[in-house]
Amino acid sequence: MNDEKFKTEIEKFNIRFAKAEDVPVILAFTKELAEYEKLLHEVVATEELLHEWIFEKQKAEVLIAEFNQEPIGFALFFHNFSTFLGRAGIYLEDLYITPAMRGRGFGKMMLAQLAKLTIQRGAGRLEWVCLDWNKPSVDFYLSLNAKPMDGWTTYRMTGDALSALANNTSK
Repeated sequence: MNDEKFKTEIEKFNIRFAKAEDVPVILAFTKELAEYEKLLHEVVATEELLHEWIFEKQKAEVLIAEFNQEPIGFALFFHNFSTFLGRAGIYLEDLYITPAMRGRGFGKMMLAQLAKLTIQRGAGRLEWVCLDWNKPSVDFYLSLNAKPMDGWTTYRMTGDALSALANNTSK
């Protein structure tokens, strides 16, 4: 892409915080991402749930990427905490740019905006996970000098296992 075309595209690109009326777009992008990750069968989110947890309970935040004032992607994130750093961090749950808009630097600009927010808020780090098989994303993150956390395995509890542990009253 020549410099003039790149400049024109950048001028048409915008990142903003999501508003409640963006919930249908957030859910649609979530489903598109889940389909790409071969995990669509795990999506149980609804517009109502997203509205409640993002906008009413304020447990997550969303940045919307726009091109020509049309949504082309999103980043959903929330604060976590590091006892080692003694301060919060930002955890990026999802980053998605529509396939037609990839390769133009928009994903990098979304991550740069999250890095700025991390610094502005005095947070100590920006973290996310990536599926091992997702080579395009892994290569992209490595190109930004992001470091994989070798030796760490993510553990998760949901559904029956989570309920069983929550109901375990034995010592």
